[in-house]
Amino acid sequence: MAGVSMKEIKLRIRSMESTKQITKAMEMVAASKLRRAQENVTKSRPYFETLFATVCDVAGKERDFSSPYLEEREVKKSLYIVIAGDRGLAGGYNHNVLKLAEAEMRGKDVTVLPIGKKSLENFRAHGYDILTDVYFEAGDVSVSDSFTMARDICRRFISHEFDEVYLVYTNFISILVQEPAALKVLPLHGVEGGTPARSTETIYEPSVQEVFGAIVPEYLGGLIYGALCECIASEQGARRTAMDAATKNAEEMIGDLSLKYNRARQGAITQEITEIVAGAGS
Repeated sequence: MAGVSMKEIKLRIRSMESTKQITKAMEMVAASKLRRAQENVTKSRPYFETLFATVCDVAGKERDFSSPYLEEREVKKSLYIVIAGDRGLAGGYNHNVLKLAEAEMRGKDVTVLPIGKKSLENFRAHGYDILTDVYFEAGDVSVSDSFTMARDICRRFISHEFDEVYLVYTNFISILVQEPAALKVLPLHGVEGGTPARSTETIYEPSVQEVFGAIVPEYLGGLIYGALCECIASEQGARRTAMDAATKNAEEMIGDLSLKYNRARQGAITQEITEIVAGAGS
């Protein structure tokens, strides 16, 4: 700060105070949105768990059960559903999930279904084949959109347009911890063995295969919506943490600048007194 005038220091203090007000406001907004997002996560999990249990029960009904959704085949084309945020200033949230997605895609013939502005911008900039840009606003994707998306993906999978489907999203562990994850959603794994026996026997009409074929798109839609809820909560948690850290950094800088301002002021006063004394002595 050598050679910096008191006026310049004061301007920097005012600038940092304005920055602190902004980061504090953003932290409060993120905290408010986080509460709603956590509620949505809590509400979506039981629905997914019930659907998964039903899928497992249906698949475990018959020993000779078969379905195109369970079929393992040579992978020629992969679809990656990648969920990221709509805005930045969320620490490493967007970077971490996009970095994981690109690592998973490496060496494959891939089409991307991006959800969120940051996801769309990233994969479009890197020249990836984009399935659709309809879901560029993650915050606007509804339950209905999730099921519409899932039905279209299932149709494309059955017609062999894609041989595998992955969902890349961020798990909300806590406000301080969010973990990106890549989940293979099609073909289905781990459902053929079924779940522990239920107390009542369920009869599926018109047939187990037809019920299974009808319920898988619903299961995938619930999975996408659940992942979206996890991502929104993760983004708000990461943004709240980042803005809290930025606010604390601004406070520290204001303290340092105030100390430098006081020292500069004391130096200026001392110099004036010295000049007065020197002038009086002459």
